[in-house]
Amino acid sequence: MVGSESPPAENKQAPKQWGVTKPLSLAGPTEADIQRTRELEKFLVDSGVYESAEEVAKREVVLDRLRQIVKDWVKKLTQLKGYTDQMVEDANAVIFTFGSYRLGVHGPGADVDTLCIGPSYVTREEDFFYVLHNILNEMEEVTELQPVPDAHVPVMKFKFDGISIDLLYASTSLLVVPDDLDISNISILQDIDEPTARSLNGCRVADQILKLVPSVENFRMTLQCLKFWAKRRGVYSNVMGFLGGVNWAILVARLCQFYPKANPSMLVFRFFRVYTLWRWPNPVMLCEIEDDELGFSVWDPRKNHWDRNHLMPIITPAYPCMNSSYNVSSSTLRVMMEQWQFAKMICEDIELNKVQWSALFEPYFFFESYKNYLQVDIIASDLDDLRSWRGWVESRLRQLTLMIERDTSGKLQCHPYPQDYVDSSKQCAHCSFFMGLQRKQGETIQEGQQFDIRQTVDEFRHQIMSYLYWKPGMEIYVSHVRRKQIPAYVFPEGYKRSRHLRSMNQQQVDKISSEGNGACRSGSAERILKRKELDGSGLARSTEKRVCISPRRQVSVSPELNYSRDEGALEDNCCTVSEKTTEKALVNVPPMDEMTKEMVPMILKETSTSSNGNELQLVDRYKEMNADSKQSNQAAENSDASSISPSSNTHRANGNGGNSEIDNEGSSVDGSPEANAQLLLDNGMLEKLEPNAAIAMVLKSGDGVGTEPVEKNVMSNRLSLTSIA
Repeated sequence: MVGSESPPAENKQAPKQWGVTKPLSLAGPTEADIQRTRELEKFLVDSGVYESAEEVAKREVVLDRLRQIVKDWVKKLTQLKGYTDQMVEDANAVIFTFGSYRLGVHGPGADVDTLCIGPSYVTREEDFFYVLHNILNEMEEVTELQPVPDAHVPVMKFKFDGISIDLLYASTSLLVVPDDLDISNISILQDIDEPTARSLNGCRVADQILKLVPSVENFRMTLQCLKFWAKRRGVYSNVMGFLGGVNWAILVARLCQFYPKANPSMLVFRFFRVYTLWRWPNPVMLCEIEDDELGFSVWDPRKNHWDRNHLMPIITPAYPCMNSSYNVSSSTLRVMMEQWQFAKMICEDIELNKVQWSALFEPYFFFESYKNYLQVDIIASDLDDLRSWRGWVESRLRQLTLMIERDTSGKLQCHPYPQDYVDSSKQCAHCSFFMGLQRKQGETIQEGQQFDIRQTVDEFRHQIMSYLYWKPGMEIYVSHVRRKQIPAYVFPEGYKRSRHLRSMNQQQVDKISSEGNGACRSGSAERILKRKELDGSGLARSTEKRVCISPRRQVSVSPELNYSRDEGALEDNCCTVSEKTTEKALVNVPPMDEMTKEMVPMILKETSTSSNGNELQLVDRYKEMNADSKQSNQAAENSDASSISPSSNTHRANGNGGNSEIDNEGSSVDGSPEANAQLLLDNGMLEKLEPNAAIAMVLKSGDGVGTEPVEKNVMSNRLSLTSIA
């Protein structure tokens, strides 16, 4: 009898804990979940998310070729440095992959992140960026070779037989590097500098992530799905202040730890449920932070005051643990939370079989979401110069967002879009980035309040022009454009959506929103409802509110303008952005030292002339009293009022209002046991999601970027994509 009772005792053994907390739910997939996962996988295949077998084989060939190149390079250096013949024979270097390729979630055309590990006597500064660079430069297979030695993580970028490669280098303390080097062993970090540790961290983090998830297969498919979604919605870019590959990987890995038996469709739904409720800046961690005696700095806001400024900590799981998302600003955090909130609502409809998976991946119409934009034009003498110049400017655009937030006390919000655009009809080497502008919603303002950001833009330009590798012909121009002035080349197929289509989308949003007790779930729909409340018809608006005293501007004063930094002379070596620009819209170009003041109407003015609220306008002080400009812009703005369209968020605009959105969070469509775990999220037990409350308290009490406004914003139950209104 005793022996018969022992098996049940073994069955009562606690399940394995993944991560720093117990799972939220151990529920597995139902038949409906399995079917939805099949449909999701088919959608991803049809959308071209996965690369072909030929591309996979080509990448392997390129990596094998690269491995042989670095081996020969180290042997040659060993011989040149006078080492013995035996040392030359034993000399070796190894190639590791990391990032999306190592995680198995790369797509067609994606970069291959690689790390070369060499012996102690092979240096990064001279041997890697000079000798190896020259070897690669002489190879026919290598194109677009671009060394970036001064980057936070020094890298050499190039294409090898058409495959994009990002190659890092780490010099270890070993004289001979074995082929079977264990990079996860912490001893590899001994006697190395900070840049080398950062170079090694990518590989170590990727390996740890794969070890810390319950199912690598489910993790990979979920991550591929969410990366594809993030790119479609314009929130995939670490350098621009959003989230990059490693950030998304850690968030998905943590979700897999919360739901170890969930399949990909379940994980996608729960991703948006969990992270819309997450109380940032509480950190997301896959394991406990380890502080070793090697002396490297680890993320710890209790010790490091600079870590208290981080708004969205996503901590890497390998020593030295770092915050991988330190680039996130309050503006980009706001944008991501809005997009996650919208995706959560779409997922609810997918669970109810109201829409298909394609609805979740509808592209975000950035150029229909704001009324005002900053256009950043980048120009260089040739494509090689543009490649390095563009990379420098793109890496600093996040600073422009932070500077505008700083100089307007957070009242003016920026939305940088992580995609560059090129006008194929122009012959010069150029590209353009855009940033949406809107005032902070709910902000109490005074009539006539102005945001003058001309000096901010001027300061940004001066920082950009301090580029150490600047060459003649490298220029940057920042200008204000309204939505109706956005150049046609940024739109798919080279044209803007017609007003008829916009009107149809508006009717669709109105119809959907009427089904949810009047609550509006997407920001675009909310804008439409506000417009209807004003005038009843949704077409005519108060002309008094639409008054704009800013003179009409050309779509862009660059890239058709190219200045010599030394002479300040205007060279017309690029055609105009819009060949059909009317003569009235042309702008006379001043000398270089007056560029920002005259080219950029950077005063943002708040007016309170209608019953609905405040209108954000950009005002040029130099022509503020021009009556003709007032009349022409008033007519243009009135015309624009009838053409304002919703963003792509047209198929989901209704839902729960107020707190009911969280109250219903625990309900499970399929009645799975996960409902009880989800209800915990609304019953004051968020500590189950966030085990690091002590760290969060330190963050909240810090002197850096205020966390209270951010937390209040991201936990709002009705997040909106409403533009300036």
